[in-house]
Amino acid sequence: MPLDASRNSLVLPILGLLVEQPAHGYDITTRLRERYGHLSVTRSTVTSLLKVLEKAGLVSSGPPERVGNRPPRTAYELTDAGLADFRNKVEAGVRDAPAASVDFVMAVAYVGILPIDQAACILDGRANRLDQELAALSVLPDGDVLEVHMLEVAYWRTIVATEATWIRTLVRRMCAREIGWPTQQTEQ
Repeated sequence: MPLDASRNSLVLPILGLLVEQPAHGYDITTRLRERYGHLSVTRSTVTSLLKVLEKAGLVSSGPPERVGNRPPRTAYELTDAGLADFRNKVEAGVRDAPAASVDFVMAVAYVGILPIDQAACILDGRANRLDQELAALSVLPDGDVLEVHMLEVAYWRTIVATEATWIRTLVRRMCAREIGWPTQQTEQ
């Protein structure tokens, strides 16, 4: 876990799940594993992060409750500060995360927390930034380098171009209102 636990890649999806509904650590761990199989998730890490998030005032906990024969579990919910922090993290991740990164994937997974016009604008800006990155990748060294020694550049160009195309298609669909959006977010 990073020294600053708030930078752990699980924080954004944990907050995102708590936007959906209050939950206890075991439930959050299970839902993270189901939704995001590519993330390494342990119950102890989730529990530790929930305690850090509570200490930071981003989540609050209720008293431990027992359901059936299960051990008592503490349910957590997002605070107003937690919701604001979550929105900021989503916005920053969509705007600033490196191309083809898990950070971008996690941020775009929760882009619906932002007003649709704001999300479209941020995504469009990202696509423009990716175009600049693509242009920089198009400048190859002199013909002295064999293509086989530059295969990673061709690969990365394809990845960056594909992400930019996907984002532009997404923005077009958002602007055409082809994608359902949470009602409260479209009215802001």
